[in-house]
Amino acid sequence: MEIQNYFQVNNLLYSCFCEKQRGHEQFVPEHSLGYIVAGEIHLQTSDGLSVLKEGGMGIIRKNQLVKSIKVPPPGGEFKSINIFLSQDFLRRYSAENKLPPAEKYTGEPMRPVSLDPFIKGYFDSLLPWFNSAEQLSASMADLKTREAVELLLRMEPDFYEFLFDFSEPYKIDLEEYMNKHYMFNIPMNQFARLTGRSLASFKRDFEKVFQTSPGQWLQHKRLSEAYYQIKEKGRKASDVYLDVGFENLSHFSYSFKKTFGVAPSML
Repeated sequence: MEIQNYFQVNNLLYSCFCEKQRGHEQFVPEHSLGYIVAGEIHLQTSDGLSVLKEGGMGIIRKNQLVKSIKVPPPGGEFKSINIFLSQDFLRRYSAENKLPPAEKYTGEPMRPVSLDPFIKGYFDSLLPWFNSAEQLSASMADLKTREAVELLLRMEPDFYEFLFDFSEPYKIDLEEYMNKHYMFNIPMNQFARLTGRSLASFKRDFEKVFQTSPGQWLQHKRLSEAYYQIKEKGRKASDVYLDVGFENLSHFSYSFKKTFGVAPSML
């Protein structure tokens, strides 16, 4: 079977890349349990950079902003398995097992997971499904997801709150959040939801705090950071524009010159 870049069955995802690959999505809507089969992944959050190497495993909580870069080993391929634990699945699991309500989770949103023999064997049992012509059925995917939850709960009791706290984002300090997350390129309605607001109240509160619109503020903030990175840190525009939240290099260069009166390559 020819290996594809992505192979997904329901909520189980196998990734394989021969070259360094930057992740396209920066918003993590559901809990994501990941295992690095080969290579390493660099995860950039507002709190800094984390690196998960071959054989490493971690879990990211729902509603997080993360930039990822998948790095293959020298002469090899990056390979990983991700299991997405949706709120719908976890609510169903909780109801079927008559679990008591969870306390509000207040721990770290991204946590390493110890790779003990049981969970190592679990991930090893998934690999044949992604390297075979035989299709993993939806019912089997559901069983493997249940197994993942059982193993996590067996390993650390406080994963209970991590998994089964079903609360939605609440209204938080807008200025603090935006100053920490402006470099993530997500739609405005997602910024609104992550700060516990409707889109209309987000825009209204934003203008009260910053005296400008979200779109104008984000562009100015991103360009200012880019100017600093290029002028003071000696970085190239091609290495900076994605980091500060732009999608397109030509649009970044045009906006930069329009704002500062000079092309980024001339600094």
